[in-house]
Amino acid sequence: MNNNYITVTQLTKYIKYKIDNDQNLMKIYLKGEISNFKAHSRGHMYFTIKDENTRINAIMFSTYASKLKFMPIDGMKVLISGKVSVYEQTGSYQIYVDSLEEDGLGNLYVAFEQLKKKLEQEGLFDQSKKKPIPKMPSKIGIITAPTGAAIKDILSTLKRRWPIAETILFPSLVQGAEAATDIVRNIELSKNYDLDVLIVGRGGGSIEDMWCFNEEIVARAIYDLDVPVISAVGHEIDFTISDFVADLRAPTPTGAAEMAVPNINDVINYLKQLEIRTINSITNIIKINKEALNKITENYILKNPITMYQIKEEKFDNLFDRLINSYKKIISDNKNKLVLITNNLNNGIINNLNNNKNRYLTTISKLEVLNPLNTIKRGYSITKKEGKVITSTKDVKRNDNLQLELSDGTIDVEVL
Repeated sequence: MNNNYITVTQLTKYIKYKIDNDQNLMKIYLKGEISNFKAHSRGHMYFTIKDENTRINAIMFSTYASKLKFMPIDGMKVLISGKVSVYEQTGSYQIYVDSLEEDGLGNLYVAFEQLKKKLEQEGLFDQSKKKPIPKMPSKIGIITAPTGAAIKDILSTLKRRWPIAETILFPSLVQGAEAATDIVRNIELSKNYDLDVLIVGRGGGSIEDMWCFNEEIVARAIYDLDVPVISAVGHEIDFTISDFVADLRAPTPTGAAEMAVPNINDVINYLKQLEIRTINSITNIIKINKEALNKITENYILKNPITMYQIKEEKFDNLFDRLINSYKKIISDNKNKLVLITNNLNNGIINNLNNNKNRYLTTISKLEVLNPLNTIKRGYSITKKEGKVITSTKDVKRNDNLQLELSDGTIDVEVL
């Protein structure tokens, strides 16, 4: 038997040993395109890095993946670094990634654009949902660092422009890994102070320094707050996610203070103008009403009230006369109508009686002609048997008792 044969496991271990100890493969920098990306529930990321000709499997364990500010996606061109090793179970080599950034763009910029797109699609930037800033707030909250130029500029501006407002500082971290959590904590704390407006911000710095204002938890905390929020992060050229979510974006912390309150001198001047306009308006109203009153007092009717009565009395007499005439005319017209109706009724009754009388006489004449008594008077008689008229000899027999009705009486006879 040839003793040169080895197992697959032995070969794989040998290759892995060679690769793991190759100084050139311990730190590799690759660029390519991500495909087959999968984020595991445990936080690990599995994907493939490819170029026009070939590909290599890659894995980024959660220790490194948790530090990413953005989520890789298929088709993204990236720059990665890591070490090459062999996965013994399949015998394939792959790169274990410890850093990843988009090719041509910084990681923070990619994370910024991804979160901005996500929140915009959810409607967190919708202008129709922005709350108005009160014109004259009485209680103003400020979330920023307790020291530094930002808080000094905000407080001095508020004191100069609107000294009657109460200001409440919620000292917060505005830089570093814990800053986002601290800002959210202070936003929640501010809900207990019945604020009219809240300023959230800090002075200028690098994108890394201001990154806490690009965190999703800060954006959602600002959006969910019932109190209107003014975002004041960095300088005028700086934009953060907080600026888009807030109800109003200020170019600087000083600008935020100016937007939060009016200028008290402007308000005083405006009130003075209102006072003058009110006095002028009232004076003008009094003048107009006084002139109207003078016209009323000079009115002829008021000076001679009996005239108004006389005019009304004359109108009443005219109306009364017209009423009497109308009444008489109505009575006269109805009287004539009544006479006409009465005559027509009488004529109708007379005609009806005459017609009925004629019909009666005609009927009597017909009855006289048909009256059997008249026939009897002419020498005829009516023979009856037991009250029934006999019209044939067949209706009688011997010994029947008959009644003969004559014009002047009845004769009882017996048939022999």
